[in-house]
Amino acid sequence: MGSHMADTALAEGAGSAGGGPEAAAGSSGARVLTADGSPGTGRADRAPSAPPVRRRPVMRYISMALILLAGIVFGFAGYLYLLSGVQESRSQVLEYAQLRTELAAQTAPLGPTAPGSPVAVLDIPSIGVRNMVVVEGTTPENLTLGPGHLRDTPLPGQAGVSEIFGRRATFGGPFAGLAQLRPGDLIRVITGQGESTYTVAATADSGQTVEDPAPNRLILLTASSPLIPSHYIEVDARLITSAHPGPGIAREITRPELPLAGDGSALVFTIGWEFVLALVVAGAAIAAARWTPRIAYVGIAPLALAVLWALYHSLAASLPNLY
Repeated sequence: MGSHMADTALAEGAGSAGGGPEAAAGSSGARVLTADGSPGTGRADRAPSAPPVRRRPVMRYISMALILLAGIVFGFAGYLYLLSGVQESRSQVLEYAQLRTELAAQTAPLGPTAPGSPVAVLDIPSIGVRNMVVVEGTTPENLTLGPGHLRDTPLPGQAGVSEIFGRRATFGGPFAGLAQLRPGDLIRVITGQGESTYTVAATADSGQTVEDPAPNRLILLTASSPLIPSHYIEVDARLITSAHPGPGIAREITRPELPLAGDGSALVFTIGWEFVLALVVAGAAIAAARWTPRIAYVGIAPLALAVLWALYHSLAASLPNLY
């Protein structure tokens, strides 16, 4: 009987020990207070999880703006080195057709005419220039159409020193191979007065002076580098056929017509097209919020591309004309 009572006592002790803190708290009547001071159940509550961090709208808009800016910059590079050549080729086709009609009708210009009008056809076989139309004027805008004739010099083939400017890298780069010309290479020009032939006498850059006593010459100019031109290349050629008389030259030219000059007035148009592009982007965002984004973007894409093309064209006009 004594041993039975001892076993019972040991079992009760083990049961009270196995109850743990909850049992002890329950038996003692103690309460556990929660964080707000209200009585709890004796078991500690878990801390509430932190709400998910959301991206700030301002940062999202800044990211979108930077992506858009990068797209515009890379797009401009693609326009200068790829698409501008397509634009120049189309202009050459139209200008050639116009000049051919005028030559057949004997109405081609023989002297100063409207800037951008075709005045001559240039051939330089040794560097692959064939049937290249020369337009009147040497501003950056004029040279997007092809090589340009400096207005205060006589037309090619006429008595005196005639000058033609051409781009090196952009808008087809018609004078990209000008530095490869060597003395003796032939240059042929067709105008309303017929065909004239020149022979290359010297090649230099703007840091050197070409001294040629020949009275009737042709000077070709282009940029020294296809990336960042710091000076220009000059080719001097002598007329070896009879010189034609000329009616005169322009008395004054503007600063954008000089070698390696840009057109500062093009910046006004650039700012205007940037404002129009901002309106188009804002309109696309509003349309995407109200309707299906895909439909909104597809509908606005043609207008955005047209505005971008005009913007890139204005930016190109602010670059050096020989570039």
